[in-house]
Amino acid sequence: SGLAIADKLRTQATSINQGIDNGNSAVALLQIADKSMAEQSKILDTIKAKLIQANTDTTSSAGREAIAKDISKLLEQLNNIGEQTNYNGRQLISGADGTSSASVHTFQIGEKSTDTIKTVAISANTTGLSLTTLSSNVATASSFTKAQAAAAQTAVNAAITSLNTMRADIGSTQNQVESAVRNLMTQATNVKAAESIIRDVDYALESANFNKQNIIAQAGTYAISQANAAQQNVLRLLQ
Repeated sequence: SGLAIADKLRTQATSINQGIDNGNSAVALLQIADKSMAEQSKILDTIKAKLIQANTDTTSSAGREAIAKDISKLLEQLNNIGEQTNYNGRQLISGADGTSSASVHTFQIGEKSTDTIKTVAISANTTGLSLTTLSSNVATASSFTKAQAAAAQTAVNAAITSLNTMRADIGSTQNQVESAVRNLMTQATNVKAAESIIRDVDYALESANFNKQNIIAQAGTYAISQANAAQQNVLRLLQ
């Protein structure tokens, strides 16, 4: 019946709206992740500049030691950002222990369990960005050498590239989610409109059927009353 179809459409609309809510939450999560990674990117840029400063003979051993201490603090902050960035308790860009990769973020944006969008695995910390050797070298600031500073530049350049790649995926995933949400909003509007039309038509048909049955019932009652009246008239004539 029309009512059964309308109820099915209502259920579909409810599922679509939840998919829209999921999408909006996913966008918020991705924006948080990207902003944190943008800060990490600035840290890596600063570290690279300091390594360039350390890899020159115009920098003294004492100056190189001070640079190593600065880099150590910067790497610590990079890890802190990774550990502290979360959404509803979920780590976004780094494992809670600072060593493991964050899980791939998967979002259901639609009615079906297969209507999912996901990110690549993100590990924005010294381990995930392959900066553990640099971290170890600057931990002993007094022995940080010009050669170590030179070698570390290659590692930092690679880390910057890796971080940029992860940020690019975050951005493309956000675009994909936003597109899916816009599509779902159109679907929700169309489904609700279809439900409304079917309910209106069903109501009109039921009303028409009710009126028809009511007329038939009234006609039957009238016919019976007329028959009774005729019978009474006949009886009077026979008396």
